[in-house]
Amino acid sequence: MTDSPAEPPRSISRVPANRGSRLLHLGSLAVGLAGGMLAEGARRASRGELPQMRDMLLTPANAARLTDKLARLRGASMKVGQLLSMEAGELLPPEFTDILARLREDAHFMPLGQLAEVLETQWGEGWEARFERFNFTPIAAASIGQVHAAQLKDGRRLAIKVQYPGIRRSIDSDVDNVAALLRLLPLLPAEANMDALLDEAKQQLNQEADYALEAEHIARFRELLGHEADWLLPDVIDELTTSDVLCMSFVPGDPVESLVGAPQALRDHVATRLIDLLLREFMQFGMVQTDPNFANYRFDPESGRIGLLDFGATRLYSTERMAQVRQLMAAARAADAKKLEAAALAAGYLLESDSAGRRQAIVELFMLVGEPARQVGAYDFGNADLTLRLRDSAYALGFDQGHWRPPPADLIFLHRKLAGLYLLCARLKARVDVAALMALRLD
Repeated sequence: MTDSPAEPPRSISRVPANRGSRLLHLGSLAVGLAGGMLAEGARRASRGELPQMRDMLLTPANAARLTDKLARLRGASMKVGQLLSMEAGELLPPEFTDILARLREDAHFMPLGQLAEVLETQWGEGWEARFERFNFTPIAAASIGQVHAAQLKDGRRLAIKVQYPGIRRSIDSDVDNVAALLRLLPLLPAEANMDALLDEAKQQLNQEADYALEAEHIARFRELLGHEADWLLPDVIDELTTSDVLCMSFVPGDPVESLVGAPQALRDHVATRLIDLLLREFMQFGMVQTDPNFANYRFDPESGRIGLLDFGATRLYSTERMAQVRQLMAAARAADAKKLEAAALAAGYLLESDSAGRRQAIVELFMLVGEPARQVGAYDFGNADLTLRLRDSAYALGFDQGHWRPPPADLIFLHRKLAGLYLLCARLKARVDVAALMALRLD
């Protein structure tokens, strides 16, 4: 009836389900970080060095300590770590951000007993009788929940997302506690104002924890894309979906990274379709699946279709916001610095009080983002080192020039998606005619 794990998952830990236990975990993290900092200071002092506090804190050992604790907590604590690794990573040492970036896909699994408690609470006793097969070994795990494969008696294959217990109730307090930790320890520049980012993280996490809302997003994307030959999307199984369990049809396929060795034409096709989809999502649909994790894309070699997964991070954008970003994209495509600066002001990337230096730095950064759209013909992501130059440009903006300020909070998630697609195109060494796609969707 059910499958036991063939081998133990790489990381299993019980999810702390109440506010007190989660606060205790963060308190022990603060103590551990401080202890690591003192130990590093003592080591350096023994060598006759006089290190700065920041250098003593941001060590690989402390980065591993922070990452492991947030991965155990999951929920909002882990999500804030993910956002920092994406949005403030340019300001932190590479040793720190490389390990912190593990949080994008390295949640621990729930132990079997805790998983059984959740399923019995949601489905009642004897729930196993509904299934021909249920695999207790998760096929994926993230900050809000983990996913299990199953098969119904009628043969339908399922992917079942199970939310970690207590996550929904802990979101706001988790974000506040992590914010307090960040302010206590010098993990970010002193001038950094993270309030808007943290408020946005609360809103986003509450939405991601709303499985009924995610089911609505899936239904809407199926309406928009389900009739097109390029896409495979899950279908929600309403009778098995609850507040803490999202039951969907299984989307077949291999991880999109498996196409690294595929023929150039196939890699180009997949990358082109994904970039075009992002443009359509923002320019036409007004809703964007903003999670950049590669695991959200599958490729089915039998049908040649691209599978789309995980719609919890879907964001809706107003017509006004869409128009502002269209202006930014059009100005970057035309390499028009004056129009780009005006569009950046309208969208909130710049303030009227900003210096000429910051204005120029923002314009140059957006010019770099728009580079693929100015290339005549296919842009070769594999040979362009664009993601590295974007990272260096963001670092120069935020650290060298002292201009770091979080971008408009609602657009951070759009940045994540675009950066993730650029990185995926580079990984696949894809060649994409971005200019043609932009002309199609913008003009």
